[in-house]
Amino acid sequence: MQKTANKKTASVLVIILIVIGVATAVTVGLFLFPYNPDEPPRADDVGSTPKGIQEVVNANNQFAFDLYSELAKTEKENIFYSPYSISAALAMTYEGAKGKTAEEIKEVFHFPETSVLRPNYAAIYNKINEDNKEYQLSTGNALWVQQDYLLLNDYSEAVERYYGGKASNVDFIKETEKSRQTINSFIEEQTNNKVKELIPAGQVDPLTRLVITNAIYFKGTWEWEFDKSDTRDKNFYITPENVVKTPMMYMDSDKATFNYADLEKLQILELPYKGDKISMLILLPKQGEAYDYEKGEKITYNYNLEDIELSSEKLNEYKSEMQETKLSAIYLPKFKFDTKYFMVSTLSEMGMPTAFSMQADLSGIDGSQNLYIQNVIHQAFVQVDEKGTEAAAATSIMIGIKSAMPSNVFRADHPFIFIIQEKETGNILFMGRMTDPTKAQ
Repeated sequence: MQKTANKKTASVLVIILIVIGVATAVTVGLFLFPYNPDEPPRADDVGSTPKGIQEVVNANNQFAFDLYSELAKTEKENIFYSPYSISAALAMTYEGAKGKTAEEIKEVFHFPETSVLRPNYAAIYNKINEDNKEYQLSTGNALWVQQDYLLLNDYSEAVERYYGGKASNVDFIKETEKSRQTINSFIEEQTNNKVKELIPAGQVDPLTRLVITNAIYFKGTWEWEFDKSDTRDKNFYITPENVVKTPMMYMDSDKATFNYADLEKLQILELPYKGDKISMLILLPKQGEAYDYEKGEKITYNYNLEDIELSSEKLNEYKSEMQETKLSAIYLPKFKFDTKYFMVSTLSEMGMPTAFSMQADLSGIDGSQNLYIQNVIHQAFVQVDEKGTEAAAATSIMIGIKSAMPSNVFRADHPFIFIIQEKETGNILFMGRMTDPTKAQ
């Protein structure tokens, strides 16, 4: 009996050791998260004021419209992003920027002075993370630092204090792929698995020293839900000539009033979520025909998105015209899509190219002139249906060391012109341009 008991005890110990070994291997292989993704740390908002909070909100909103205008120049499909997420990530970067680099970031993101930005950003961050039984809303920041790389205490302490951005060590040099997977796993958990593979393979490398991340997640139920049985396939006019069928939700809104305005060029409607703290605004250009009973005449509208003036100030003007209104019906398409933006060229075009160049000054991060922004990646998800809305977004900023350019190296790894000439006379016999060697077969 004693031998049997000893064997069982030994077996249990072996199993425990195996479990501990596996757990240790996973921990070592994937590194440690800076904090529980479901429990973002609180930021220090002492010194925040209603006026200061409004300044930071205005800055974020103006960036939102500036970015929309820039994306609309090239994006032909759906656009969706979180200006808050991008601003949050760049605010943490701004904490370490100096000189022209800092000036450009400040201008693009309309940041107020640091003494205003810090406590009032913290207040907004803490407000987002307040518990609410009616909806889910959370955000979190993090610093992912090369394990043997030292950040300035002033920088890391400021980011943790005012942005909740705790640091975690990874190994971009020897464990590049595992470092990337760890960051992506953390973002997935923060966004309820809606933002996956934020950082694609190859976007961090052995020169990466710091990755700054923000994630934000929202899930809310409409205050007045749409009835699924009323959803029908209806026409959606991409243009008057380009028409597609899509599931269109419908609400007979006799039982409710909505914040609404019918303006010269657009209708604006506010759809609240349960809890009455979050809502969706819809700006709809006027199209089609209407009848003016006062003038006794038919009016034809043909406005599109390009006719709608968009800015933080203009949105406030539109909202000031809204009143509680009983609408006869509301139609809204169901939709669900993902977006992903690699933002170096976009942010450069908006006015901050220096941060991405060898002239970047991020010396407030590590005390040296060796760092620059390698890439800014933003990914977002949204789903709107009869029940409500789920949305998530994340931003990552890869910061690396500037690699020294070796001398006497000719690397034809980008488009070039080539000429075939008579050497003695210089007479050009043939001339060409190589832009894609895969098309040269």
